[in-house]
This record gives sequence, structure tokens and C-alpha cells, in this order.
Amino acid sequence: MVNSPKETVRQFLLQVRSGQHPDRAAEFMAERVRAHQVVAEAPTVVERTPGQYAEHVQEMLDAYGAFSLTVDELIAEDDRVYARWTQVGRHVGPIDEYEPTGAELTEIASAVYRVENGLIVEYWIQIDRHGIRAQLAR
Repeated sequence: MVNSPKETVRQFLLQVRSGQHPDRAAEFMAERVRAHQVVAEAPTVVERTPGQYAEHVQEMLDAYGAFSLTVDELIAEDDRVYARWTQVGRHVGPIDEYEPTGAELTEIASAVYRVENGLIVEYWIQIDRHGIRAQLAR
């Protein structure tokens, strides 16, 4: 049985994006996923496989340690699911030009996921990068 788009995204966030089980990415993602990275006036699109996404989550674990992820909002309509979450970790690895401080870091992010046949095929993500940089500069 194929999960609803909303349940697919919920489980993806709680199991994979949370850093709990990044190795389970293939259960929730298509073989190729278009990732629209909204970065101010320079948006980019990358294509990721589930394996590459798992590596991306490992990079977050290397930078933030074992972080917590709370899903603050989840709204679904047809094949689109909007998710907003709060991630709290510690600065345990280098982030940009900032060396680890051990300080607590909070990331607030949101994304719209497009789901087909129970798998994420595309997403548009926005992260409060300015907020992260402000915390790193303290």
C-alpha cells in the first residue's frame, strides 16, 4: 500500500531528514529528486539520489551533532505537501568559515515536496540561513 503524500513527507522528515535513519532515504525518495534550493537571489536546482541525500544528512550530523527535528506544520493538497520544521543541534563541526564552538544552533526551514506514487520526486526548500549565520557570529 502506498502512503499518502502527507504521510510520505511526515515519515521522510521524522526518519531521514531528522538524522535518525538517513540510510532509509530510498524508502521515501524517487531514484532522482529535483531539489530547488531557494538561496536569496541565486536559486539553484540540484538533482539528488537517495544515497546523495543520505550523505547530505550525514554532513548535517557532522556539523550539528545529533540534532532534534520538530515538524511544526504539515499541510497537504493533492501531490504537494508543505512542511515547516525547527532543528536544534550544537555547533560541533565546521560550518562555512566558522570553526566549532559547541554552542546550540537553531535552524528554521520549510519546504514544499511533490510526491508521486508514494515517493518524493521534487522539492523547494528555504532555510533561514541569515539566522544561522547570526548565531554562528555570536
